[in-house]
Amino acid sequence: MLKELQGAKSNEGVQNHTTMEMLFHETFMSRYSSFKCFNEFLRKGNFDVNTLEDIDNIPEELFDRHVDRETDFESWESMLGRANEEFLSFRTSSN
Repeated sequence: MLKELQGAKSNEGVQNHTTMEMLFHETFMSRYSSFKCFNEFLRKGNFDVNTLEDIDNIPEELFDRHVDRETDFESWESMLGRANEEFLSFRTSSN
């Protein structure tokens, strides 16, 4: 479903070809939430997301509340930031 999502905030330092599935992989989601995948997390909040733009169009307060309630993060920005950090750390260590 989310395979077409590209570039999760290039200003966070992640290359534009990074998908949401790469950032929010099973290990990440299991570590910081009760979900196995990002799609389950979105479905739980009744969010219809097919693109990164769809996420950007969700009211910030609504999405932040869902993140706060369903994950170990207080906001979408903090969740995305941690995912970017871990992804970059993994890429750096595997090179």
